Amino acid sequence: MAVSCPKCPPPCCFGVPRTHRTTPSSGPSFLFSLPKRELAKRVSSRRDKNQNFGPICMQEAVTPVSTAKESSLKNVENGGLPTVCSDESRIKAVNSTSGKESTVSITVVGASGDLAKKKIFPALFALFYEGCLPEHFTIFGYARSKMADAELRTMVSKTLTCRIDKRENCKDKMEQFLERCFYHSGQYDSEGDFAELDKKLREHEAGRISNRLFYLSIPPNIFIDVVKCASKSASSLNGWTRVIVEKPFGRDSESSAALTRNLKQYLKEDQIFRIDHYLGKELVENLSVLRFSNLVFEPLWSRQYIRNVQLIFSEDFGTEGRGGYFDNYGIIRDIMQNHLLQILALFAMETPVSLDAEDIRNEKVKVLRSMKPLQLDDIVIGQYKSHTKGGITYPAYTDDKTVPKGSLTPTFAAAALFINNARWDGVPFLMKAGKALHTQRAEIRVQFRHVPGNLYKRSFGTDLDRATNELVIRVQPDEAIYLKINNKIPGLGMRLDRSNLNLHYAARYSKEIPDAYERLLLDAIEGERRLFIRSDELDAAWALFTPLLKGLEEKKIAPELYPYGSRGPVGAHYLAAKYNVRWGDLSAEH
Repeated sequence: MAVSCPKCPPPCCFGVPRTHRTTPSSGPSFLFSLPKRELAKRVSSRRDKNQNFGPICMQEAVTPVSTAKESSLKNVENGGLPTVCSDESRIKAVNSTSGKESTVSITVVGASGDLAKKKIFPALFALFYEGCLPEHFTIFGYARSKMADAELRTMVSKTLTCRIDKRENCKDKMEQFLERCFYHSGQYDSEGDFAELDKKLREHEAGRISNRLFYLSIPPNIFIDVVKCASKSASSLNGWTRVIVEKPFGRDSESSAALTRNLKQYLKEDQIFRIDHYLGKELVENLSVLRFSNLVFEPLWSRQYIRNVQLIFSEDFGTEGRGGYFDNYGIIRDIMQNHLLQILALFAMETPVSLDAEDIRNEKVKVLRSMKPLQLDDIVIGQYKSHTKGGITYPAYTDDKTVPKGSLTPTFAAAALFINNARWDGVPFLMKAGKALHTQRAEIRVQFRHVPGNLYKRSFGTDLDRATNELVIRVQPDEAIYLKINNKIPGLGMRLDRSNLNLHYAARYSKEIPDAYERLLLDAIEGERRLFIRSDELDAAWALFTPLLKGLEEKKIAPELYPYGSRGPVGAHYLAAKYNVRWGDLSAEH
């Protein structure tokens, strides 16, 4: 997944998935980029083919890869380098037949909500600041609140920062971005209000080929109303229309299937972009690069060498007034069933045929279908209680005024999962997620098997876990990849120590890591689906957790209480010990 350009693709590349612009990793990374003008021609020709489609289905066909490879390699053979994008070499996306330029209209539905203010608008500004948005674009906020364009701009401006670098005047960039932001007030179930939005969008599109992206930053119970109205009254007539859907995607298999079925009444599968922002995090995207492009790891990635895999998510704060939302879902639905399970599928999948989105997602689905559904014996649940530390009293989960009294909703869960295939048979994949714990982190820990007949066993005593190699991928915060190895302490004696081979991103790379929403929004605009969830993938994920969730709710199993700011319930340690595993984040060094 290496790309030669440190920035984003110029506008001519929009609509062409990034994976279609790559070649196999058999040469230097600069070979992976394709000439942009060649791509612009293909985008234009595909648009011509789409002119007669209805208002909903405007999706591009898959670009043949072979022509792109030949073009790129020919350029290198002639002594040149593939084109790299820069602010000085922006190329316009022009339809070669009709002569019309294209534009992208982004509508943030639920624009007055926290997610839109804190994540979506700042991510769009960061893309604009880096020159990653096309030359012609418009952003509309849509919500029920009455608001003028100036009020939206004032609201949005409070959350914008030029955090990337200072090569251009930040204030000027903000003003240019805010000039592209507009607002339309309307009901979520009103086709008339969306028709009015459509008129405003067409005014700004000014006869160009219109490509429209709708971001649903709204509660799931109104997804269908918005999709229905947008598809009937505000879809593009001569370009593509795409919809980004935020989690939760239902509460179980039945509700998720119903949501998918209703969405597909108005949209095709390739128009639906189910977003899981964890898939957009740098270390998660780097996971397959680490494995498939480093010979030192790929042969070890199996039951022969790996003893267990741990996926750990912890927050050092509670629900903080969001208990009303959280209580309806709980930590299993909120974190495990999506974020951690998606990372597990990426970690454990077989080598895909290519980097094409469908090839990668096919392999992820195979992993999920190879796993046995979770049962009550496979999990430990907990809920944080009040705790006083340093003279400060921290509230219990049920002290939150938005949480029902006597709630049994878990704020912590630890689970053991198994993949029944030849590569991973018998290897426990342990998940742990919780709120109000002692630290904030998200990481993947790969514990390797003991060295058979280890000559230096005596130097470690009886604690064999200290002699075990461990690969740690810290997703957040303070991103890093480090490998724990055994090493001799300098001196005349034979004393061993466990040391880290550490790739610390902040120390190695000067460029700040983009927010996950920036990557995913750019992918959605480009039509790249690799980091979005397909419907059959979602079905397989819910099939694993639905029996467990129903069992917990039907039997009203009470969660084990743990103090706010602690390491979680004791039961999690017993669960790990059941499989002869020790949680890696609880060792002495932590």
